[in-house]
Amino acid sequence: MKKVSLLALLALSASLFLFGCGKKEEENIVEAETLETVDEANPTVDEVTDTSDDEVPPEDGMVRSKLTNEWVSADVGNLRPLAVMIPNDKSALPQYNISNADVLYECLVEGEITRLMAIYGDWTGLERVGNIRSCRDYYVYWAFEWDAIYCHAGGPFYIDEVISRKDTNNINALTAPSGVFYRTTDRSAPQNLYLDGADIVKEANRLGYDLEPRDNYADDIHYQFTSKSKPNNLDEYGSDAVTASKIDLSSAYPVTQTYFEYNADDGLYYRYQKPSGGAHMDAATNTQLAFKNVLIQFTYHEVRDAKGYLAFQCNDTTRDGWFFTNGKGIHVNWKKTSDYGATRYYDDNGNEIVLNTGKTMVCIVEDGDTFSYTK
Repeated sequence: MKKVSLLALLALSASLFLFGCGKKEEENIVEAETLETVDEANPTVDEVTDTSDDEVPPEDGMVRSKLTNEWVSADVGNLRPLAVMIPNDKSALPQYNISNADVLYECLVEGEITRLMAIYGDWTGLERVGNIRSCRDYYVYWAFEWDAIYCHAGGPFYIDEVISRKDTNNINALTAPSGVFYRTTDRSAPQNLYLDGADIVKEANRLGYDLEPRDNYADDIHYQFTSKSKPNNLDEYGSDAVTASKIDLSSAYPVTQTYFEYNADDGLYYRYQKPSGGAHMDAATNTQLAFKNVLIQFTYHEVRDAKGYLAFQCNDTTRDGWFFTNGKGIHVNWKKTSDYGATRYYDDNGNEIVLNTGKTMVCIVEDGDTFSYTK
């Protein structure tokens, strides 16, 4: 068992409500470690979005998805992503069409429950997405870095500043015209609110929101990817790459008790959690949520008030984290230097990490909390 010293907490910037860090092992428990400063000049990667063995798309006109590096139609590749706030407590389950998200964020909200934000690249034809709940401001900053249209159902007054910004293209179920969102009769309010992609297209057009990525907003390249024919098995890190057949975040997410189990047959991490009684399933597709990449991002946070509302420091530099893929993991540092700038992850040599093609799970963990992995 290895342990690393806790990272001294930094003061929250008066202008930010955003995130922090971690490293520790029990089975191998991971908590925040003391960090060295990463060179402010962005390290370069040897291979940026390598497609050398996959140059020819399966069909004419297809392009690489910015979210997953999968081949997608040009219409999907040139579509702005959709971000949807999805509750994750027991009464909210099961969710619908959550497995269609390309990137999924999980973070604590008040009461030690977690809330999810699903980022969809191909969303215009989806039906019954959700259910949908309220915004927390820190999620908006993660949506910014994808230049996503952000869908939610209201939120506490802490969201007012960021939601009222002219550049925040959000669609609020509490103020949208009738028909943009809808409630079903198979469960009780507030856990029965959904959207269809076609209705969001109409509302975005009515509001004057661009459906194509806006110029000079999000980075043209977000994650760095390698091709399926040249997978990143973390072999270059030697003994610094740990074997991880299970990633357990139950100590960081005490209500959800999220964990992931690696399936060597398909190379994916499958998601489990306590509220669903085990496998985290999508009721629309009847499939378990599974991810090629799992990023754990320790983040500075504060409790805002007696109700337990939280603030996470989303824009930060040289913070602690971990990257898991293909059954192995490495320690990383992350930074995000502007609202629309991508969160970048660097190995301990200062090189930007390269993700494998596929879906990504981003777990935001409070600075000072822990998680564990087992071989």
